[in-house]
Formats: sequence, structure tokens, C-alpha cells
Amino acid sequence: MSAALHTEGDFNYIVPTLGEKPFRLNYDPAPGERVTNVSHETRHLPVRDVRPIAAEMGLDSEGFALLTRPSRLTRFNDDTAIEAQYYPECAELVQAATGADRVITFDHIVRNGADDKAQQPIQRVHNDYTEVSGPKRVRDLMGEEAEALLRKRVAIVNVWRPIGGPIESMPLGVIGASTIFEDDFIATDLVYPDRRGETYNIRFNQRHSWYYTPGMTDDEVYLLKCFDSDRSVARWAAHTGFVDANSPANAKPRHSIETRTMVFFD
Repeated sequence: MSAALHTEGDFNYIVPTLGEKPFRLNYDPAPGERVTNVSHETRHLPVRDVRPIAAEMGLDSEGFALLTRPSRLTRFNDDTAIEAQYYPECAELVQAATGADRVITFDHIVRNGADDKAQQPIQRVHNDYTEVSGPKRVRDLMGEEAEALLRKRVAIVNVWRPIGGPIESMPLGVIGASTIFEDDFIATDLVYPDRRGETYNIRFNQRHSWYYTPGMTDDEVYLLKCFDSDRSVARWAAHTGFVDANSPANAKPRHSIETRTMVFFD
């Protein structure tokens, strides 16, 4: 499997900390309180266009898939409408793509690079859940059902879609799961006022193969594997927004929605 080189980009990888677990505060710090103990290094790397080989890429082989699936929802500026109309659509899409017995859409984030008050594209190589936080999310959401569900296969899949595309800047880059290795994942605490979460930051490895979709449109979606309890398949899709060397000087800021689904198999 191969794809033609299409662009180059800047990717921010974690520099492993010494002697303490990496952390980042998700609240305004008190005077003198550290926001994070994490630093990053930027690597300028080749990125390949996934479109020509999209049929060969799959959630269980490379951790992500690119699909053409227009949405019935045309405006993503109302959380109530997103939850009522787009959540079921995402669940149907993921169920069809995975063959799962049950899919629940449980949250979403709209990112808008043009709005300083909105959430911005993340520019660090990461994966949303870890070996610890994936099952914890199941327990948090599924209550009394959780332990029975966790005895079977459970996955968390992100449905990622542009809004107002085609994307001209800060596209999403994804590492093919067959080129990333266990030691590349660095568990990092996300500290909230009342709880701790955990994600993976990713350390640089020259074996990583990066993919993206140039000019990605609103009718295209990525499915990203955020967690999978099945150890025989790809379990993670490390990803990030990146500075694309091919972006025009007057590129419009990226606007996108990511919607997370919990996927259950009998």
C-alpha cells in the first residue's frame, strides 16, 4: 500500500518528561501554578494524500477511514439541533462502517479557527483516550451496564467532518496505525477542578507515516479510532491539526466538528 507524497507539514510531538507524569491544566491556574510540565518539538515531515488509497485504509488496519457521507444537517451552530439530528446520523454511519451491534453518540466539539471565543484546532500529536481513560469513559456513561459491556469488545470512534469546506488551512493529519508503536504513546493527565482525565501525547518516531485529505469537503468524513479493547486490531488513530506547506497565503481558518461515538459488539 502506498500513496503519493502531496505536501509537507509541521507536527508538534511531545518531549518526554523526566521523573514525573506529563500533565496539563484545563482551568485557569492559581498564581504560581504550572499550567503544564509538557514541552513539544516541531518536526517538518512529508504527508501523503489518502484519497487515492482510501479503499485500502480501514479502522481495524490503520485506525482511520475516509468516507464520503453527506450530512442531512446543513448548519452546525445549534447544539440542540446537532444532538437531535446529527448524533443519530453519526451513530448510523459508525454502525454501518463497523458492523457493531450498538452505537451511542455521546459528545461533540465544534472548532472554529476564525472565532477566538471558540475551541481552536489542536496542534499537538495526540490520541483522545488511553488504556485507562477509554474504559473509564464507558463506566462514566453506561452506569450499571458498563461492566457487562466491558467484558465484550468496546470501541470509541470519532466522526470528524469539515464545516464550510473545502479546508484550506490546519487540515487534520493522521498517523497510519501500522507505523506507530506502543512506546510512542505517552499517557498525559488532563487536570480539571474536580477530576482528572487522561490522553496520549505522541513522541516522534521516524517510522510514522502521515496522511491527510487535501481540500477536504463537508461531504467527507474521517472515522478515527480513539480506543478499542480488541488487541488484535488497530486500537488508536494518533492525529493533529498541522501547518500545511501548501496552504495559500490567504487561507480561510479551519471550521470542523468532531463527534464521538461509543461502539459495542456482542
